[in-house]
Amino acid sequence: MTNDTEFKAWRVQEQDGEYIGSEQTLHVSDLPENDVLIRVSHSSLNYKDALSASGNKGVTRNFPHTPGIDAAGEVVEASAGPFSPGDKVLVTGYDLGMNTDGGFGEYIRVPAGWCVSMPRDWDARTAMIYGTAGLTAGLCVQKLLTMGAAPEQGKVAVSGASGAVGSVAVELLANLGFEVVGISGKQDHADALKNLGASEVLGRDALAAEKKPLLKPAFANAVDTVGGGPLAELLKQIHPGGSVSCCGLVAGPQLETTVLPFILRGNNLLGVDSVEIPLAQKQAVWDKFSGDWACKKTEASARDIGRGELDSALRAFLKGESSGKIVLDHSM
Repeated sequence: MTNDTEFKAWRVQEQDGEYIGSEQTLHVSDLPENDVLIRVSHSSLNYKDALSASGNKGVTRNFPHTPGIDAAGEVVEASAGPFSPGDKVLVTGYDLGMNTDGGFGEYIRVPAGWCVSMPRDWDARTAMIYGTAGLTAGLCVQKLLTMGAAPEQGKVAVSGASGAVGSVAVELLANLGFEVVGISGKQDHADALKNLGASEVLGRDALAAEKKPLLKPAFANAVDTVGGGPLAELLKQIHPGGSVSCCGLVAGPQLETTVLPFILRGNNLLGVDSVEIPLAQKQAVWDKFSGDWACKKTEASARDIGRGELDSALRAFLKGESSGKIVLDHSM
């Protein structure tokens, strides 16, 4: 391996005020100086990748840029840390794919502190079926469990259930014995959600704006992946003592609510971050997904694409038309 080694990457650049993504040939020398050089075989598509590819400066400040907040593959070089050439690793979060060239390229170079050892019996594709979305879903569920959530308490809602995070949360909660209610604006995906384990699928109107500060309790606990108004309405419908894990903002970053769910019903709003948390927390969730938490239906339904399909797939994210898990396979 030399700095002159060429590789392919799907790279976004600004042209006359528009952001255009295309496959380009780069050299290893184009990558930032960091501890670990990784040959990436697979990545995973996420909403944040779509924002980066559209030129969102809140995600990526400088262009040209290679998105891809997830990457899995094999260590080629390591100047620091516990890894050696040949080790299988995955990287999610931190600055990968934001302002550090990410997994939409065949090579990345990152700090050793960003890398997690591949769970036993997993390959890179399996890891990227879960990716940041799966990790986030796992963290959401873990927080509910930590707060004492149990199947006998009643129904658990998952908003944005058709999305990459929501669909994993639906299957995981169902596997753990919860009665899961999926809430989705995509009613044509109701059968798919029921196949994942949802006992019931409600439309977006289940979280339509209501003037009342509290509504009749409908759910013991919930995972919210959309934020904004739907999260405010979800909080009004949680049983006393219940919790909502919150991880998304596709419906907006603003949360207009009252303190009543918290001081009259003792509810908990649990923020979930999958980006900057310690590696040990990430490793713990990955190890669960590779063991007792395995979501076999999600794994079986994942769709693989090549770099040539990235543009249309990312645009679908921004239009709210994406569903399920999409894996980028650099060999395609």
